[in-house]
Amino acid sequence: MIAYRIDRQSGIPTYVQLILQTKQALRLGTLTVGDRLPTAKEVVTALAINPNTVLKAYRELERDGLVQPRTGSGTFVVASLAKPGMAERSALETELDRWIRHCTAAGLDRPDLEAIVTAALDKQFDRTERDDT
Repeated sequence: MIAYRIDRQSGIPTYVQLILQTKQALRLGTLTVGDRLPTAKEVVTALAINPNTVLKAYRELERDGLVQPRTGSGTFVVASLAKPGMAERSALETELDRWIRHCTAAGLDRPDLEAIVTAALDKQFDRTERDDT
């Protein structure tokens, strides 16, 4: 089961954080079809947030076709976001871990790495989008 966490300093609405974390877990295969999401009550108790916030996130995930509520049973995953390339996840994570250690040894911190990764992703996907047109 997913364990949500909320960053109250991020400026990102709480319900959006829940959605993003759920989608990330679906991409990584941490959540798979048939898994039950925590109940709204469980999330409220763990995070001290409003129940309507959890319900709003779950409704959005349902609207996206990713989860489905079952009366009396909970909310269940009905679709995955994992792609076939995620089977190589372990090797990719090993390579990424090595790169992160190299960067931190060079004195870079998380915001520095985030800036580098964001710039590289923007460059790669902008190039890919141009090539597709």
